[in-house]
Amino acid sequence: MACDRLKGKSALITGGGSGVGRATALRFAQEGASTIGLFDRDESALAAVVAELETFGTSALALPGDVTSRSLCQAAADAVIASHGRLDVLVSNAGADGDAPFLEMSDDEWHRVINVNLTASFVLGQIAARAMVADGKGGSILFTASISGMGASDGDAHYGVSKAGIINLVQTMAIELVQHRIRVNCVSPGPLDTPLSRALLGSDEAMEAARAHYPLVPMGRLGLPEEIAAAYAYLASDDAGYTTGQNLVIDGGNHATVFVNPVGTL
Repeated sequence: MACDRLKGKSALITGGGSGVGRATALRFAQEGASTIGLFDRDESALAAVVAELETFGTSALALPGDVTSRSLCQAAADAVIASHGRLDVLVSNAGADGDAPFLEMSDDEWHRVINVNLTASFVLGQIAARAMVADGKGGSILFTASISGMGASDGDAHYGVSKAGIINLVQTMAIELVQHRIRVNCVSPGPLDTPLSRALLGSDEAMEAARAHYPLVPMGRLGLPEEIAAAYAYLASDDAGYTTGQNLVIDGGNHATVFVNPVGTL
């Protein structure tokens, strides 16, 4: 990738060991990011992505930890700042999901998803914003929301509420932080080809079938992590200098439809 829109910038990416997080880290490296901190619970996955990033000449930091710990989130941001001198971009992407009918959902299941998706987004966003305000040079804070935050799905109350909360958090942060030259945006993907989707579908066979044909989406396929990463690269760059408080929907036309004709997909 010849584009160098992120040349010299630093980033902290949560959920950086796989899926959208990994794809975003690689895209940022391709676009010239000089320092990327990867925050994930899977240490072996982190090591593999760090090795990939280093082939681009990027300084990559493996930061194992759980986003539900404020102290570990703070330590991850501090590590990027110590390495690069400042934090330019946060991509708060780590997520959790589950399948529990509303009438049967336990408090523990509710809090598990809310804590990973929404509370951690608040904590990470606050940590990043405080660092950017102290530095005085602004920055870009990005979150992974979902089309599930824009409508309902069976058995997904905790997930949908957490993603709806992110969309509103983005809007609130954007208007409060604009005076500090901090832009805040989120991306709402539709169904994606990621390890989380594989876990939810329940089998390799179901995942392969979804890759071949996904009739719930007008484009007839799952989205790719690289397609979300491309959006993050734009939103993190100066090309998006007049963009803040926005929720960019990338879902193959899913949310634009009322009914989908599974035969007439692209």
